[in-house]
Amino acid sequence: MVAVVHTAPTGEAPRSRGAWLEQLALAYGPAERDLLRRALDFALAAYGETLTPEGEPWIERAAGTAAILAGLQLDATSLAGALLVGLPACAPEDAALLEETLSAEIASMVAGVARMGEIRAANLVPANDADRAAQSESLRKMLLSMVEDIRVVLIKLAERLQALRFLMGGDSSLLRENAREVRDLFAPLANRLGVWQIKWELEDLALRALDPGTYKQIARLLDERRLDRQQYITEVIDTLKGELATAGIKGEITGRPKHIYSIYKKIQRKEVLIDEIYDIRAVRILVEDLKDCYTVLGLVHHLWTPITKEFDDYIARPKANDYRSLHTAVIGPESKALEVQIRTFEMHQHSEYGVAAHWRYKEGGRHDPSFDEKIAWLRQVLEWKSEVTNAGEWLQQFKSSLFTDAVYVFTPQGRVIDLPRGATPIDFAYHVHTNLGHRCRGAKVDGHMVPLNYALQSGQRVEVLTVKQGGPSRDWLNPTLGFVNSSRARAKLRQWFKAQQLLETVAQGRNLVEKELQREGLTALKLEDCAQAAGFHKAEEFFAAVARGEVNSRDLHLALRAAAGQDLRAEAPAELAPEAITHESRAGKSGSGILIVGVDKLLTGLARCCKPVPPDPIIGFVTRGKGITIHRKSCSNVARMQTDHPERLITADWGEAREEVFPIDLEVVASDRQSLLRDISEVFSREKINVTAVNTLSKNMQARMFFTVEVRGVEHLKRMLKLVQDVPGVMDVRRR
Repeated sequence: MVAVVHTAPTGEAPRSRGAWLEQLALAYGPAERDLLRRALDFALAAYGETLTPEGEPWIERAAGTAAILAGLQLDATSLAGALLVGLPACAPEDAALLEETLSAEIASMVAGVARMGEIRAANLVPANDADRAAQSESLRKMLLSMVEDIRVVLIKLAERLQALRFLMGGDSSLLRENAREVRDLFAPLANRLGVWQIKWELEDLALRALDPGTYKQIARLLDERRLDRQQYITEVIDTLKGELATAGIKGEITGRPKHIYSIYKKIQRKEVLIDEIYDIRAVRILVEDLKDCYTVLGLVHHLWTPITKEFDDYIARPKANDYRSLHTAVIGPESKALEVQIRTFEMHQHSEYGVAAHWRYKEGGRHDPSFDEKIAWLRQVLEWKSEVTNAGEWLQQFKSSLFTDAVYVFTPQGRVIDLPRGATPIDFAYHVHTNLGHRCRGAKVDGHMVPLNYALQSGQRVEVLTVKQGGPSRDWLNPTLGFVNSSRARAKLRQWFKAQQLLETVAQGRNLVEKELQREGLTALKLEDCAQAAGFHKAEEFFAAVARGEVNSRDLHLALRAAAGQDLRAEAPAELAPEAITHESRAGKSGSGILIVGVDKLLTGLARCCKPVPPDPIIGFVTRGKGITIHRKSCSNVARMQTDHPERLITADWGEAREEVFPIDLEVVASDRQSLLRDISEVFSREKINVTAVNTLSKNMQARMFFTVEVRGVEHLKRMLKLVQDVPGVMDVRRR
């Protein structure tokens, strides 16, 4: 849009303070001019003849920065801060005196600009374009997170612009270095904030420094100065205002001449010639109603001849991001191409601050929605400065904590890491790599040792000190000690301790299996073969099941014998032949208390899938090398066996009652509350029921619990189910 030119001092060194301050008379009141006079006196005394790293006298750098801010109509406090922008470099010992002489607010702004100065484009280490763009975005977030007063960012943008202006005729290596920094960091930041006057000049100067040939070529093709194009836009706006007034339409008209860098980017993006770009000169018309959009379109086409195929109705057919507007290109005054955008105020609000904001799609890449919302808010605050009558009310909006919910720190290699506010070196270590977090034993911040619960600040460089072996401390999960403040690090820590617990369980189970092998004289057996004989795919799962009691001593004994290759059926009489086992003659009882038809003293085992309990109707299945497995007749696996191996099924019944326990699975559904698991466990304890496994799941205030318990029979089970059902909050309990 057309930049409004305000009375502002030049960037020339204010050796005579009176002449320089006199130029501010129309823009600032007596009290503000007095503040600037005192700030200028302080600056002159502090700077002396010192130079910036680029070789410019600090007093001229400060004066030029203040002049740019005056053109933006910023408050006198901001200008005072700009005048003292070089104080930390020239006279850092005067920081306390500055607060005493002027104000703590100005001293804070000067310190904030100095902190931002530590973030340089040299930190953009990735060579890959995509990675470099991501790092640039992280650095811009870091710049915003380092200040509480966003005016500090505006001072820094103005200071970078003044530095680039000075370097345009100076050292070429310094010029290119600063131009790259401006292109990657500061120009996009000015674009985000909508500070067009600074944004377009930063981009043009950076292009002129980095690619002078292209810059001169585009400038030559334009064949006119920017001021001439700006005057052209002003005349077009006056013409359109007259037409709208005649038609009785209330509206707002703004315009801007496209700057050289913007033309350069469009040529690259669309792969077209400059003759095919019709928005080098453009105006935007905002109206109140939808019908007025089309009325104004008719007025524009009546005034000037439209260019064929250069009309887009994004109101009738919005873009994918819901952008709405009318775009047309016409042959305007002096036979020059002119783009006209027409939209309502509501559409404009959405295009500037909503998901359709133009700076999103022009910059490309991925964006953080929450960060974009904060940027949109700051853009609105910047625009309000000309509408808010109370300057203090507007300035208060600048002192924002919008960007303080995260910290941005550097790795030793210069990569930017974003962490939640209050993050510690341990959080940093786990963010970089899980193993780095596990082995973390100390940390350095900006080269100095810090405790592991030290709260990191934006802009710091963090180095983690590690050991070759070892793991984290359980103290890190203690919230009162403050070692960990990110959910990522907490999750990684819990995973590590859970894995360690599993390792201990596996080791315990392995020890039990090895002891049993020694007792049986089967130490030559492979542990993997024992696991497979027990029905497990991995030895670790087998060991864990043994340690948790899921594989009892009898099942373990059977598995070891099976792995040893012993034929468990060798002890059975010949009646075990398939044609014999289908006979229904009752023989004696087996050693397990289960009566098997046709065979006596045959090794049997209860199926883990259905866990039968007397007097459940049961059936046997002849397994290879493991004897008979007893299933409930209602077991889903039995139906499959009847189809696949009917000849291996055998009729079975329970033998005489014995003092033996049987494992069963229970499912309990209850309203989630504190002490629920304890109350259910007390029922098991009173009934002298052994619990061998438990698993709980809570969701939406409802708890679902799964228990494996040992009971003496169905009557014992029924009594226990009734007692659990009576526990407060329990809605359902059933055998699985």
